[in-house]
Amino acid sequence: MTLIISDMKKQLSIILIATLGLGSVWAGNPDRAGSAGASQLLINPWAASNGLVGANMASVRGLESVFTNVAGLAFIDKSELITSNSIYLSGSGIRLNSVGFATKMGSSGVLGLTVTSVSFGDIPITTEDLPEGGIGTFSPSFSNIGVSYSKEFSNSIYAGFTLRVIGEAISNAKAGGIAFDAGIRYVTGENDKMRFGISLRNVGPPMRYAGDGLTVTATPQGSANALTVLQRSERYELPSLVNIGIAYDVVKEENMVVELNGMFTSNSFTKDQFGFGAETRIGKNLEIRAGYLWEQGVGSDETITTAYTGPAGGLTIKLPTGSSGTVLGLDYSYRTTNPFNGTHSIGVKISI
Repeated sequence: MTLIISDMKKQLSIILIATLGLGSVWAGNPDRAGSAGASQLLINPWAASNGLVGANMASVRGLESVFTNVAGLAFIDKSELITSNSIYLSGSGIRLNSVGFATKMGSSGVLGLTVTSVSFGDIPITTEDLPEGGIGTFSPSFSNIGVSYSKEFSNSIYAGFTLRVIGEAISNAKAGGIAFDAGIRYVTGENDKMRFGISLRNVGPPMRYAGDGLTVTATPQGSANALTVLQRSERYELPSLVNIGIAYDVVKEENMVVELNGMFTSNSFTKDQFGFGAETRIGKNLEIRAGYLWEQGVGSDETITTAYTGPAGGLTIKLPTGSSGTVLGLDYSYRTTNPFNGTHSIGVKISI
């Protein structure tokens, strides 16, 4: 009886997440593009999965899964430490720095913490009286901190969630909020060759900027006293989305694995996307990957609405560092963009 109830709970979990996801699939509307905020949540900060344009959401393992499908966090055996640096839209001066740590909790759970910050460099301060600047600079501060938990419910069902704290600030105004992610993975087929995944991301209440930058001081006509008026900014929604993915090992041998990945992304505030990727793992030390992200209008300068132009690629070199089983992984990926000169990502991963 206990086993039956347990199986029913698992099936209900799958149905619940799938229902929520499919209910949002058709919620997207390209006409709403640009009306959401916190766009930092849409930028993948991790090097390896960037080489697959994030299309490996049904197969990604470890801390990188926190961005696409947190269920993959459950595949960490003991502990994992990861750091990554991305030159976003090379030439724009924007960089992403990320770090994360995860460790096994009990026999089947994994707890993880990730931190991502976005650096925009120094920007000149301008005013109505000094539109050309000359009075100093400021540096916007965008960051998010995620606490994730994922669990293996059976040999084929994995699920997890993330609570993310979001912060954005300029020199005289700031905004804060929270967002939730949830994901599930189902593993099936002979020798676990096939995986399915679905995830909900960036679900949370609207955010709003506040601060001295929204105040205006003026002297009304006919009055000797100055008045300070505090304006309220409009609230903005988070860029929520749904990911649905599949992965299949077309070759799965002792010294070589060739994995194909596919993903559909339904964005609530922009066009829907399709991602495709292939990864080849040669032995235990080398991984080569390539991907392509498509959305309506890609390939045409007149209709494209994203900086990414489609292709991406990358590789990973793994180096054993001792008899304890610790492995050091070096990741690199590149994604083409127009304008600017693409996005470069470099990462270091330590698996214990």
